[in-house]
Amino acid sequence: MFKLNAEKREQKSTKVRAEGKIPAVVYGAGSPTESISLSLKEFEKIYNEAGEASLIDLVLDNKDFGKVLIYQVDVEPVKGKIIHADLKKVDMNKAITATVKLVFVGEAPAVKELGGTLVRNVEEIEIECLPKDLISHLDIDLASLKTFDDAVKVSDLKLPQGVKITESHGDQILAKVLAPLTEEQIKAMESTSEPVDLSKIETAGKKKEEAEEGEAGEEKK
Repeated sequence: MFKLNAEKREQKSTKVRAEGKIPAVVYGAGSPTESISLSLKEFEKIYNEAGEASLIDLVLDNKDFGKVLIYQVDVEPVKGKIIHADLKKVDMNKAITATVKLVFVGEAPAVKELGGTLVRNVEEIEIECLPKDLISHLDIDLASLKTFDDAVKVSDLKLPQGVKITESHGDQILAKVLAPLTEEQIKAMESTSEPVDLSKIETAGKKKEEAEEGEAGEEKK
C-alpha cells in the first residue's frame, strides 16, 4: 500500500517549485479538479516504487481523498527533474486501464545453449481490470524459447483472474531469440552505414538454404 500526502494549492507553480514541492492536479471519478502541491522527495520515492500501475491512498489536507493513480508526470528535459504531476482518482467499482511493465524472467535456452541473441519487442502492455485486481507488472518466463523458431506472444501471457489485455493482437511477438550472425551477415553489416534489418537477413538466409536444398534434390533425381 502506498500513501501520498498533498495540500491544496493556490500559489503559482514557480513558487511551489521554489519551496521544493511539485505542482499537481487530481481529478476523476466525478470529483472536481483540485490543484494541489506534493513533496518532491516523497513523490519521487512513491513514483519510483509504485509507477503508474499501483493504487495510492491520497491524503489531502490531512483528510482521506480516496485512491488515485499517477496518470502523467512531466520532467524537465535537461536535469530530468519532475516538475508536474497529474493524479487520477479511481472509482473502485469501475474497470480501469493501466500500462504495466513486462518483466522477463530467467534465461532462454536458445541463448544459453545455442548462442543466440534475445530480442524483446515490447516492454509494457495495457491491461483492463477493476482497481482491486490491478497489478504492477506481468512476468514472462523465457524458458519456452528453446529454439530460434520459438517466440513468446501476447496470447501466451498468463493473466491473473479479472485482468485482460486491452489490445487484441494475440499473435504479436513479445520476445524471441535470433540465431548468431554468419560471416556473410557480419560483412553485410560492416559494408553499410545504414541499420540492417536482422529479420530480413535471417529470412534471406533461410530462402538461400531452401534453394540449395531444392537444387540438391534435383541433382539426385
